[in-house]
Amino acid sequence: MNREKLLLWTLAAINFIHIVDFMILMPLGPQLMRVFEISPREFGLLVSSYTFSAGISSFFGAFFLDRFDRKKILLWVYVGFSVATLGCALSPNYPILLIARVISGLFGGLTSALILAIIGDVIPNERRGRAMGLVMAAFSVASVLGVPMGLFLASLSDWHMPFYILTGLSILSLGMIFQFIPSITEHLGKEIQRPHPLVVVRRVTSNPNQMRAITLSVMMMFGQFMIIPFLSPYTVANVGFTEMQLTYIYMAGGAFTIFTSPWVGKLSDKYGKLKIFTIFMSLNVIPIAIITHLGVTPIFFVLVISTLFFVTSNGRYVPAAAIITGTAKPENRGSFLSFNSAVQQLATGVASLIAGIIIGETATGELTNYNVVGYIAIVFSLLCIPLARRVKIIS
Repeated sequence: MNREKLLLWTLAAINFIHIVDFMILMPLGPQLMRVFEISPREFGLLVSSYTFSAGISSFFGAFFLDRFDRKKILLWVYVGFSVATLGCALSPNYPILLIARVISGLFGGLTSALILAIIGDVIPNERRGRAMGLVMAAFSVASVLGVPMGLFLASLSDWHMPFYILTGLSILSLGMIFQFIPSITEHLGKEIQRPHPLVVVRRVTSNPNQMRAITLSVMMMFGQFMIIPFLSPYTVANVGFTEMQLTYIYMAGGAFTIFTSPWVGKLSDKYGKLKIFTIFMSLNVIPIAIITHLGVTPIFFVLVISTLFFVTSNGRYVPAAAIITGTAKPENRGSFLSFNSAVQQLATGVASLIAGIIIGETATGELTNYNVVGYIAIVFSLLCIPLARRVKIIS
């Protein structure tokens, strides 16, 4: 295996650990709400704290990370991420876990920005798409293997175990960074005029088309992340799943999206991004409506509906990402996407927080008002369709 492949596998490993660290908290919801005796509102804050801090750090990181050797800054950032993950594992109570999640998000957001920067610096343009695909495949692998395995281990032991294992994997990947990522300093010798964060904000906010694209990103996050953080707690408390059976939902959903994601991409290129986006966004509201109204239900039916939810959610995102990316000219695309990514993560946090405020809990532990959250998510999802029609692709 050549050096380039070893570098890409290292970046993929880092991305996998970072994504599992973010995703694992949501299916651990039932355990955390029981152990810490916290309300849905407090759990919503726990989920959103990570995305808030990741959104802020990923935006500002795009403007100061370029001042350092990529390898050195990645090592420092990843040491911080590893320590924060260990902090999650050792957390004895809710307030300390909340602080640890905020710190994890700060370093996690910087990790994402650095991975993209290293690929852009090291991999030639003609191989960059394939390289990006390999590293980004970590999301699907995290869904299919990482999250179910974490849940399985948590059900055998307790909620601390996945974070201990993630800490161990982080230490191993630190060794991979030392071994397989070279010193990357070529960008330091270039006199590049990098825009000030306020200039980027002003440039985007003064462009009506890009503002429509940003709004589309925000509304899509509201259509999903009012539902996803509470999917596991609701499925256990109201639908009758055991915490072990939750692994089936994430395994089935992740496995199907591995195959459907490339298929949706081909459909978007063949029939038009807006048309495929409209179809999948319309289909997505069906599982949202069913999931948020379920009572005690057989496992097979729940798996069919939850898998349809993951497949249609992924299916609407693929063409939407292409539409949003196409609103920026090549010379401004990096800063625009950095801003859009930060806004997306902040919107994810706000959506989780609002859902936590709306959802209540009965004396027997069942969640209430999940159907109300579902109605709101459906409204946001359907409003995305006419908005997407007003977004113009310019490049």
